[in-house]
Amino acid sequence: MLKNHPKALRYIFLTEMWERVGFYTLMAILVLYMDNVLKWSDARKGDWYGLFLAMCYFFPLAGGWLGDRLLGRLATIKAGAILMATGYVGLAISSATQTTTFILGLLLVAVGTGIFKVNMSVLVGNIYQDKPQLKDAGFNIFYMGVNLGAMIAPLLATFNNAIFRSYNLSFWVSGFGLVLALIIFQSGQKYLKEADDFKQKIMKKEASPNSYHPPDSATAKPADREFQDRILTLSLLFAIVILFWTAFYQNGFALTLFADRSTVKLNWLRPETYQFFEPFFILILTPLLLSWMTRLREAGKEPTTPRKIFFGMLVMTGAMFIMITACLKGGNRDENIMSPLWLISTYFVVTIAEILISPMGLSYVSKVAPDRIRGLMMGGWYLAIAFGSYASGLLGKLYSRFPHHQYFMILAALLALATFLIAVFMKKLETYGR
Repeated sequence: MLKNHPKALRYIFLTEMWERVGFYTLMAILVLYMDNVLKWSDARKGDWYGLFLAMCYFFPLAGGWLGDRLLGRLATIKAGAILMATGYVGLAISSATQTTTFILGLLLVAVGTGIFKVNMSVLVGNIYQDKPQLKDAGFNIFYMGVNLGAMIAPLLATFNNAIFRSYNLSFWVSGFGLVLALIIFQSGQKYLKEADDFKQKIMKKEASPNSYHPPDSATAKPADREFQDRILTLSLLFAIVILFWTAFYQNGFALTLFADRSTVKLNWLRPETYQFFEPFFILILTPLLLSWMTRLREAGKEPTTPRKIFFGMLVMTGAMFIMITACLKGGNRDENIMSPLWLISTYFVVTIAEILISPMGLSYVSKVAPDRIRGLMMGGWYLAIAFGSYASGLLGKLYSRFPHHQYFMILAALLALATFLIAVFMKKLETYGR
């Protein structure tokens, strides 16, 4: 699978994997910790869940600027990892009577995650400067690293809670994941420096007499108009995918509460365990998808990146209808009577949508963003996730206020709207990023 791909991708893959072990261990238990240990209400949990995720995906704007202009990719990534590790320590020493370190820990993890993620994504795009035809596949492989870590994390959290009955131990595990990520990242500097050198090339180009400076729109030349149009095209996509992320991040809120309150509980399948299935399915399905897309590409029939995103929106809408059916068949009652297969099948369908949208979105930004602000535009993608994730928490406050099937109907309607908008603007989206 890694044949013909740059060697740097291996180090990026493993670094991202262990960073995600830390993050998704936290995500597997965050709502449960606030519910069972801190004893917060659903409304308060929704506020903090949405705010935390929003901060994680808001700070990539700052991270993109740091990587583009100030520290470079590698130094910014290391700084983010250190902030995250410190934040996990704060979470690990928190308790019902010590919530200050919990809140500070979440803040540090959010800032660290933000500046880490965006620069890792830009690195992936940079290593394919000489192999643009492999960029979509490279982002899919990178995304497998993300989800390998996301798959390991809930298993670790389940083991810790089943054996030691300690959420705090899981926070310590998160910190350990970041230490491993830093070690691996440092060991790959020989190959990774080449990707960071791309920033230096851009800055030298800007410093030259013929460097680009955006003029007023009234005097804009064709190249300048293209620069502005690329930004407008990306902004359009960012606005639409907010609706996807609002639904997607119910995996840590509404779907977790459904697992805790409505699903049959088994010794080997706890509420935090369900988040194992989505990354597990990604690891199974991604190689199959890559193989299929390779055959389509060789036949000249591979869908454009925007069309892949469109199909992902359709599939995600279908996932919400599975949950609507589950709620109508008994899930609305908040009794532990529902088969785990309802949630597992939902995660399977969500996984297909995620593969078609998340890595493809990163690839699309890498293709369309002007070189000199690529990090900033990648931060814009994560900003869209920030708005969507915060909206997921705001919407989550309503989970217990009316029948759950109506809650998932709202999500299905939002996704149907997003699908329609992608279709309407397909021609424009395909102008620069096919």
